[in-house]
Amino acid sequence: MSQTVQTSSKLSHYFKLIKQSLGGVEYDYTQGNIKKAIILLAIPMILELSLESVFAVVDIFFVGKLGKNAIATVGLTELSITIVYSVAMGLSTAATAVVARRIGEKNPDGAAHAGMQSLLIAMIITVIVSLLGIVFAPDILKLMGAQPEVVKEGASFTRIMLGGSIVIIMLFLINGIFRGAGDASMAMRSLWIASILNIILCPTLINGYGPFPELGLTGAAIATTIGRGTAVLYQCYYLFKGKGIIKIKAVHFKWDLPVIKNLVHVASPATLQFIIQSGGWIAMGIIVAKTGGTDASAGYQVAIRNVVFFILPAWGLSNAAATLVGQNLGAKQPDRAEKSVLLATRFNAIFMASVMFLFLLLASPIINLFTKEEAVRHYGALALQIIGSGYIFYGVGMVMIQALNGAGDTKTPTWLNFFGFWLFQIPLGLLLAKGFDLGPVGAFWAVPIAETAIAIAAYILFKKGRWKEVKV
Repeated sequence: MSQTVQTSSKLSHYFKLIKQSLGGVEYDYTQGNIKKAIILLAIPMILELSLESVFAVVDIFFVGKLGKNAIATVGLTELSITIVYSVAMGLSTAATAVVARRIGEKNPDGAAHAGMQSLLIAMIITVIVSLLGIVFAPDILKLMGAQPEVVKEGASFTRIMLGGSIVIIMLFLINGIFRGAGDASMAMRSLWIASILNIILCPTLINGYGPFPELGLTGAAIATTIGRGTAVLYQCYYLFKGKGIIKIKAVHFKWDLPVIKNLVHVASPATLQFIIQSGGWIAMGIIVAKTGGTDASAGYQVAIRNVVFFILPAWGLSNAAATLVGQNLGAKQPDRAEKSVLLATRFNAIFMASVMFLFLLLASPIINLFTKEEAVRHYGALALQIIGSGYIFYGVGMVMIQALNGAGDTKTPTWLNFFGFWLFQIPLGLLLAKGFDLGPVGAFWAVPIAETAIAIAAYILFKKGRWKEVKV
């Protein structure tokens, strides 16, 4: 009887935690139980990125019905647009690190000021990136190794997606501000709005339901851009309403060179870090396309979408670790920051282990949901099994790298990515694909091998503890 009461009490406790985490209640993450702090931050962050992962899979599910050229277009566009994601994530990483540090120092006005200065930087960058995407969309697809028929069919999709870079960058950046402040539930709600709208609009605009015309591949791009744009409007409404942790004032938009320099100092290596990583994925996509043709490229893109589907929730837990590091360093509690990271790593490794077994055992049924073309299914299943074999190490590496980023030590992960991707993964992929004549399968194997090496190196550098001395 007493055991039943204890179980009921524990369940009640966890339900209260979940309710608290989703409700957006202000909480001091520098005090109290570390496990509770991780749960309060991680639940909304995991849910936030879980629906974003659905967002990625929905596109490829409906686009998959349009044929392998459409799949290849979406995949190659996503690879090219990772440069935009890199800028967005670089700025977001800087905003999270600086805002979290100010919150930990009990300086919410300084956090708000840093957040708005990061928005000023983003506005300048987005204008340039969007214009380049609109003008050079077909050339970008050609550069990515797309076949002529893919370029012809997919140029409008690529143009809309790259032209809408502003909503990508703003969505990531503002959510980075919310995460740094510990307002993870707000970041979750905004990304859910983007994802739900995309899930509704994607099939509607692709297939032309009701009063909407049948737009095919172009409809997928429009749906994605509308979803993200609506979420950004919601973010801005909440941000400027002034009822959250971050309270905006007009003075926060006055150009502040010292703060700008500080943000750029953190954001520059962070952006380069993600560009290096994204460039590595782009290079692998090109190797696959060049050695296996459109069938291998399409299968690889379907597999990657499923890889992303399960990685993004784990990224949410990694983001929770980054916030805890930043806030606890601001509160001058480096040991608490380290304990938070190690506990988050344990949780992530358990989750990723379960996903690894799922991919190893059910790769073919998963890929069959997205395409009926036999050659595409063959390559997709192989890619999912091979890349999925390294999932435990992906989970460990993600938390370690985000912890370093959360401390403002964005240079160390940048060097890790440079050596891991450009000096190891890409040469290894080329060697296996061409030197050993394994074709695209060789490129698939290069991914888990390199990611495992990066994770081990990241753990060693984290344990050295130099990140505890970084000032932002």
